[in-house]
Amino acid sequence: MKIRRILATAVAAAVTTPVVFLSAAPAFADTKPSPTASQKPAKAQGDSDEDMPSLEELRAAVALAQKEYDEAVVELDKATADRKALDKADNVLVVAVADAQKAVDAAAVKKTEADTALAAAEDAVKKLPETATDEEKQAAADAAAAAKVTATEAATAKTAADAKLTEAKAALTAAKDAADRVVKLAEKVKKTAAEKLDDAKEELAFYEEIGEECKEDSSVKVAVTGPKTVTAGQPTVFSLRVTNTSDHTLDAVNAFVNAVRLPEPGTDIDDETDFSKYAIPVEWSSADVLEWTPISEEFQSIEAGKLAKGASYDVKLRLTVDAKAPAGKGILFGYGEWENNDGSCGIGKDYADLNFGILAADKGDKPTPKPSETTPTPAPSTTGNTNTTQQGGSSNTPVNGTLAATGANDTLPLGLAAAGAVALGAGALVVARRRKVGAQA
Repeated sequence: MKIRRILATAVAAAVTTPVVFLSAAPAFADTKPSPTASQKPAKAQGDSDEDMPSLEELRAAVALAQKEYDEAVVELDKATADRKALDKADNVLVVAVADAQKAVDAAAVKKTEADTALAAAEDAVKKLPETATDEEKQAAADAAAAAKVTATEAATAKTAADAKLTEAKAALTAAKDAADRVVKLAEKVKKTAAEKLDDAKEELAFYEEIGEECKEDSSVKVAVTGPKTVTAGQPTVFSLRVTNTSDHTLDAVNAFVNAVRLPEPGTDIDDETDFSKYAIPVEWSSADVLEWTPISEEFQSIEAGKLAKGASYDVKLRLTVDAKAPAGKGILFGYGEWENNDGSCGIGKDYADLNFGILAADKGDKPTPKPSETTPTPAPSTTGNTNTTQQGGSSNTPVNGTLAATGANDTLPLGLAAAGAVALGAGALVVARRRKVGAQA
């Protein structure tokens, strides 16, 4: 399967995991890497084409995730029902509590009666007249003793009934607590299953959108040129040229562009790092799209349209580094893809890159006004223009260039270009999303 999510293999790896970015960390240290001119980007672990799932595997993953989710729903419903059952009057534990409560109430009545009888018997002994016979005195004493035995037995029975009630209530409470834990666990399982199902569906949708028939080729070349430095907070214009280098007309050509600041030397970088703060906003315009159009989640690609053999499409790019950004280094890189009305398509094998220095904003200067939103761009040729000179260059080798005076090395590995992919997130990056050309044919 040939899904290329970003620029080249290393950039594709960067979208999925920061491992490429992290592997490039020596660029910020004193140890200088030594890539050769012919060195190709190293594949991240697990990024080989063989490791990419097939359509059947993705569909099977969705089916399995759906099955697990459905089972989780059933288990949650069962756990919820079991918990609610513990609140019903006919539940065995609820009945046990009710019976124990009745026994306690009955024991309490008997104890009260026995205590009253004992008090009366003892009072009768005290009120015997002096003229009472020995038989009368003995009878009163025997009655009091019997009443005391009854009162003691009633108290013992009441204590036992109280203990049984406490035990029954504890059993019901424990059952409810256990049922609550089961419900919470079932809810977590369902949530995890739902997330897994969503991920599986997203992967399948991504596969079906891009398709596996798009292979890497060199039919489209993208070149970028521009100034060596930009000033933070001030818009700076670069140029991009998309060229059809194949031997036939391409019905629909797209270009993708991103720019990113490199982290300052000494910056701690790990898989928790928020790379989005290093993204540099990019806008584009051309002879047929005069307005500055942001490259964002909504507008991901630059549509060059139909290009004849050897034809080029020229674009102006406007970068605006955050005014608060420190001095450092930035990278602008581009990538192309094409699709024909017959369904054939291709993804650029190489990508264009351009390093530039970033100067800190001068707080004493007034902000530079933005260029006019309707500033014309030199007219490109979307069907010919075979005599144009290609701007910039394309490569699949490590990016080389002189860094700004930031303490970084002179050699900039491809991993840092890949970091640009991480910085913006897979959603708004140069993801090779095939454009449906049928509506434009």
